[in-house]
Amino acid sequence: MHQLTRNGVLIDDTFAEAFGMRATAIIITAPTLKWARQAAITMTGFATSVIGCGCEAAIDRDLPASKTPDGQPGCRVMIFAMGTDELQKQLKNRLGQCVLTSPGSACFADLEGTAPLDLGNALRYFGDGWQISKKFGGKHYWRVPVMDGEFLCEATTGLTKLAVGGGNLLFLAADNAKAMRAAERAVAAIEKVPGAIMPFPGGVVRSGSKVGGKYKGMMASTNDAFAPTLRGVVNSALTPEVNAVLEIVIDGETNDAVAAAMRAGLKAVIELGPKRGAVRISAGNYGGKLGKFHYHLKDLLP
Repeated sequence: MHQLTRNGVLIDDTFAEAFGMRATAIIITAPTLKWARQAAITMTGFATSVIGCGCEAAIDRDLPASKTPDGQPGCRVMIFAMGTDELQKQLKNRLGQCVLTSPGSACFADLEGTAPLDLGNALRYFGDGWQISKKFGGKHYWRVPVMDGEFLCEATTGLTKLAVGGGNLLFLAADNAKAMRAAERAVAAIEKVPGAIMPFPGGVVRSGSKVGGKYKGMMASTNDAFAPTLRGVVNSALTPEVNAVLEIVIDGETNDAVAAAMRAGLKAVIELGPKRGAVRISAGNYGGKLGKFHYHLKDLLP
């Protein structure tokens, strides 16, 4: 494979292959950022991959009180799914079980899309007839009585069909510590890109996968070409100096958001250099046959 070099880091001449998805965004607020983040973290738990979780979700960014509808600190959360019905199901369940339940929380729409998704419209029935409908400033809200006062929730949020899921970067390093250092540096850079999330734990995944496997019913199995312990028994993509690989998967509100996030991650790891971080950067794809979005690393280099 042809490779480019930046600051001593090898860059594979390859591309990340990503897919069109449905997505939405909401703002969760609370009296303190601690409790806004607690609600957001709980809501986005078990949401690393649509393969096993039904959706992919994470905090997009924290918001100061001056940037939220009710003047409380908050978080912008994004949720992605393959279809509208599944996205609505995940949104309703996660909002009801993780945000409605969280002390002091409130919830607001933060995406103007092509169709509405229910927020308060789905949760109002918890009020058992005591819920109150309010329209203010051209928006519709529900006030649901709860034990610490009331849960304020906007009636609907927007759906976008322009979202993209599956942008990715692979960091190949001499050992686990250097791979983690590279991944953490990339995560910190990507967190600053609006409209992009990294749904895996801390933004990082070690169990990269390929489509299918030898066992019946497996939708995905270990990416053996990038597993160092299998280097001698499979068609390995690893050279002798590589002993650890970590991956970042990126979902974005738009195609441009994914490209910007990958560009930021690449720049951060290249600046870190091979002695402290990755000796090589690559990306995962399916030969261009499955996803219509292709992010060529050479086009995203700083």
